[in-house]
Amino acid sequence: MAEREQRRDRREREETPEFADRLVAINRVSKTVKGGKRFGFAALVVVGDQRGRVGFGKGKAKEVPEAIRKATEQAKRSLVRVPLRDGRTLHHDIEGRHGAGRVVMRTAPAGTGIIAGGPMRAVFEMLGVADVVAKSLGSQNPYNMIRATIDGLKQEASPRMVAQRRGKKVGDILKKPEAAEAAEA
Repeated sequence: MAEREQRRDRREREETPEFADRLVAINRVSKTVKGGKRFGFAALVVVGDQRGRVGFGKGKAKEVPEAIRKATEQAKRSLVRVPLRDGRTLHHDIEGRHGAGRVVMRTAPAGTGIIAGGPMRAVFEMLGVADVVAKSLGSQNPYNMIRATIDGLKQEASPRMVAQRRGKKVGDILKKPEAAEAAEA
């Protein structure tokens, strides 16, 4: 009896959408065989909880829904946590690279919105970033753009992380240089 309830609870948890997902690209690929052509589909999906976790995945299958399902499962396994300032923007400007893909991401004041193109926009929306300015400078391939974006986001460090690494207090890290000079004088 208890086992049946546990299964039902687990099924309900799996059905509740903890993560939002966004289909970024779908590509039809063909293989020429003796009798003609066989078509397959490759899907690129970005998944996130819109509170600082994001991941991407790719899936291939003979049918589009199956390719999307595979990509979504892979994306959920590859989630990374990114610290956000005030839950809306990045802590500092960053540059991400992957292959020929190069992206620059900058913090933005409240109300700016997401100024980014295609695949990068999907990553920021799934991450939960509300204000960011981003530019893709290299490859326009969506796979490389997403990988470069996530590479840059992995470099993101919050003041708390920096303070912990240096063995200092957060206030010491965030202190403005002018304020420190005025206090000494």
